Amino acid sequence: MKNAHPILLLIPIAVGCAAVICTILIHALPLSATITFVRREKKLGHLGMNFRRDMGLVVRVILYAFVAHLMEMALWAILFLICGEFSDFATAFYHSAVNYTSLGYGDIIMSPAWRVLGPLETANGMLLFGVSTGMIFALIQRLVEARYGEFRE
Repeated sequence: MKNAHPILLLIPIAVGCAAVICTILIHALPLSATITFVRREKKLGHLGMNFRRDMGLVVRVILYAFVAHLMEMALWAILFLICGEFSDFATAFYHSAVNYTSLGYGDIIMSPAWRVLGPLETANGMLLFGVSTGMIFALIQRLVEARYGEFRE
């Protein structure tokens, strides 16, 4: 491999960091919606009162997170298209999903100029999956506390 100028590495890193910021903003939407929804349910006295309602709440929050992750993968796919790495959205989305989920098949490889975006997207996906997990865990913890008061400190 040729010795590339160090500045050439900074461009994809800057582009990737901009994408990370955008995905964080996208992920803030379901997080905010979850907080608002749970606060409303608690204020109405519905939290922890009915198993079906609680399960509906958990399913709703998981779907919020899932849709956010799909949107984030799509954002990365669009970025790959803009960078000229792929000619169609389906291939770009597939590659994005493989990176974002850290599956890493390696069946599609990006050009050397932009390949640093792969690890950046993987780190982004892992962190945001952690946020989703924390959000779902916090919800379930609140439901258990509301239903079984002895868990409160």
